[in-house]
Amino acid sequence: MIKTTVNTRDSAAPTGDEVHDVVVIGAGASGLSAALLLGRARRRVVVIDAGEPRNAPAAHMHGFLSRDGLPPATLLDLGRAEIDRYEVDIVRGRVEHVEPGYDVRLEGGPVIRARRLLVATGLRDELPDLPGVRERWGKDLLHCPYCHAYEVRDQPLAVLGTHPGAVHQALLLRQWSEDIVLLTHALGLSPQEREHLEAFGVRIVEGRAMRLVVDDDRLRGIELTDGRVIPRTAVFLFPRPAPRDDLLALLGCAKDDQGWVVTDRTGRTSVPGVWAVGNVVDPRAQVIAAAGMGSTAAFAINTDLLHEDVEHAAARHRAHRATAALT
Repeated sequence: MIKTTVNTRDSAAPTGDEVHDVVVIGAGASGLSAALLLGRARRRVVVIDAGEPRNAPAAHMHGFLSRDGLPPATLLDLGRAEIDRYEVDIVRGRVEHVEPGYDVRLEGGPVIRARRLLVATGLRDELPDLPGVRERWGKDLLHCPYCHAYEVRDQPLAVLGTHPGAVHQALLLRQWSEDIVLLTHALGLSPQEREHLEAFGVRIVEGRAMRLVVDDDRLRGIELTDGRVIPRTAVFLFPRPAPRDDLLALLGCAKDDQGWVVTDRTGRTSVPGVWAVGNVVDPRAQVIAAAGMGSTAAFAINTDLLHEDVEHAAARHRAHRATAALT
């Protein structure tokens, strides 16, 4: 758990009775993108950053037009610098509790009041409990072919069968290498899956992985429980995505049959005034897609606030006219 430290702009988080237009929880691509647009719309915005981006282990990110190959941390630094021009506050810390209305309480810190809430807390990848897995994650133990396969193209690659999606992953990787091995591990293959894999040039290796073989800080292969070592320079696996949606669950946001929070096309949840974007609602969203989701939500939130502002102004105007008519 990350405790509250300092605000990147000020020495402490906003306090007192001031009400912000939007509190953005999460400072990845989706949260920062939303904050940028809302800041440019001259909304009062606070971004709460727990400092745990999903892609932190990766050395580079790919597929983001104009930023292909950039280190993920550099993108976030650039994003923070950009929103700083629009007087958006970024608070280092973790949200402890949220109450409808919305009062956002930080661990060991103050309560920040907001009219609208945008949750962009992402997800965590649950990895198999094998020696070497966590140490190599994001280096030569990889997940997304679109994100990483080009960098290991034409090399001997393996897919670890930890999830039914491993079959599709192995077939997809044939676009980048002719030497693909699917290690069945915990996966049972149907006759049709075996036919497709074999027909498409994917070699099936039966057995369970025991550990990743690493030498001189480089992956050399996978050792099986029977002692065999499958030489490989990179391994792909399909982790179990676990959304960081505790706050959304606390607020009562509806979920689908798969356990993911349901949103409309703008990121609006079933709870009035609450939006959710990025990997917390879509595990497939790459960085560029997550940024787009944040921007889309920001448009919708600003429009929602505008409608409320206009209604309040109209109510005041009617009250003023009624008072004037009595004098």
